[in-house]
Amino acid sequence: MPYANSHDSYGAVTKAFHWLTALLILTVIPLGLIASDLAHAVRNPDIATTDADTARAALLFSLHKTIGVTIFFTALLRILWALGQPRTGLLNGDKPAEAWLAHTIHWLLYGSLVIVPLTGWIHHAATSGFAPIWWPFGQSLPFVPKDETVAQVTGTLHYILQWVLIGAITLHILGAIKHHSIDRDATLRRMLPGRTRAEPTPRQPGHALPVLTALAVWALAIGGGAAAGLFPQAGSEPTQTAALEAVESDWQVQNGSLDITVSQMGSDVSGSFSDWTAEIAYSEDPDADGMHGDVTVTVSIPSLTLGSVTDQAMGPDYFAAETHPTATFNADIMAQEDGHVADGTLTIKDQSVPVTLPFTLTIDGDTATANGALTVDRRDFNIGLGTKDEGTLGFTVDISFDLTAKRQ
Repeated sequence: MPYANSHDSYGAVTKAFHWLTALLILTVIPLGLIASDLAHAVRNPDIATTDADTARAALLFSLHKTIGVTIFFTALLRILWALGQPRTGLLNGDKPAEAWLAHTIHWLLYGSLVIVPLTGWIHHAATSGFAPIWWPFGQSLPFVPKDETVAQVTGTLHYILQWVLIGAITLHILGAIKHHSIDRDATLRRMLPGRTRAEPTPRQPGHALPVLTALAVWALAIGGGAAAGLFPQAGSEPTQTAALEAVESDWQVQNGSLDITVSQMGSDVSGSFSDWTAEIAYSEDPDADGMHGDVTVTVSIPSLTLGSVTDQAMGPDYFAAETHPTATFNADIMAQEDGHVADGTLTIKDQSVPVTLPFTLTIDGDTATANGALTVDRRDFNIGLGTKDEGTLGFTVDISFDLTAKRQ
């Protein structure tokens, strides 16, 4: 069997691409649908799930994503190969409606096999969450920021366009069955192993109308999703509790960040609190006990963004944001040989734990900059006690901050 196509038969390379793609697609679609249902159950506080359920969802999603990236590159190679091959003609080119539909479906298939995995890949790169891709690359993409809006838009596109792909595959299979069982021509047999020749009809459809039809189908699908409100609305903000009131402080915070990092399924998931206050009293001259001052930090728990697991983190098994909307850190500021420490108590979910936060401090006139980090154990605060497997959700949580403050 020749490797290349001819006007009346498909070559071995085209057939290999076709059946490899079919195998990958028929694997990745059910994996994605099953994983999505399981993930919704895991994230729903009203449904009882176990560590095994979470691990199973992550496994299925990792398989889905890894195969999706494989499909993306397979589709690109298949398209590049097809561009250099003779066009194998249709056996029903003298039936304009059928020929137009056949070519439209082929354009939908080729385009969707690139667009659907690509939007899923961008969604993965733009967000943080479990289920890594099992390639030695692909956890991030150039020019794709960690951005919730980008993640939501590409995730929605992936969801909508997967149904276009599923519809095109369904029509493609039904068309092959029709050709084989009703028309009794060699359309299906030409794609099976071996060499089957079949002379195409003299009349063949052009590309312009099918391409325009495929573009219209994609546009209608995306427009329908927009009309149904599937995309994030411009200017919309997540519902949160009332913002924390500003505090009067000897040193007034001008700007800064408060971040956390957890490990989920072996991958780091980073997030930040957008609403927090710090009441700082600090003097360059320590008192007799070596204390330079004190600090009280109040954090709005609902202001946390933690990638794709933000909603889950707010649930009763984790931060319980509805009943415990704030966390506090009260500490004395002490000097050490290599810097400063804030020695005090961190309170989350009414669980108070002694902690020591080392930090660096630079004062230039009336402006101070500080940054530091510490590690805590989530179990000390009754966070995620139902997840006992450290491989599913790490026990330790890294907390870091940086800020700039002005002397008042």
